[in-house]
Amino acid sequence: MTFFKKELKRKSNYTNKQRTSLSLSLLFWSTVTVAFVSFWWQSDKIKLYAMNYISNYCRLKNLQLLDQTMVLKGLWPIRASEGVLRLRRRYHFEFTSTGQIRNKGTIELIGRKIQSIHLEAHIIPSEEDNPY
Repeated sequence: MTFFKKELKRKSNYTNKQRTSLSLSLLFWSTVTVAFVSFWWQSDKIKLYAMNYISNYCRLKNLQLLDQTMVLKGLWPIRASEGVLRLRRRYHFEFTSTGQIRNKGTIELIGRKIQSIHLEAHIIPSEEDNPY
């Protein structure tokens, strides 16, 4: 009788260990999933912020933002001026000043701060000629 009790106890300990590892595995993958979704959500908000900024910038310069899209071309960690680790993002977009020629532009952000905007050489429209 003691042999069966020992065997039963050994099997129950094994299933408890298995349950613990399963729950730790579930916790790990849940954390990874939440971190990924959070990063994606924050990145989408920052892209929308940059898109709105560029749209207003183009409007002020009498330019037209083409396709209403921006493409992420660079993402890397950088130490910001206050010593905090941030992500530097570089987005590319296209604009036109005449309605006929596509020009390229880039915007760089560190975190949510806009660092620079570069526009390719283009014809500067006069205010009365440009309907944008």
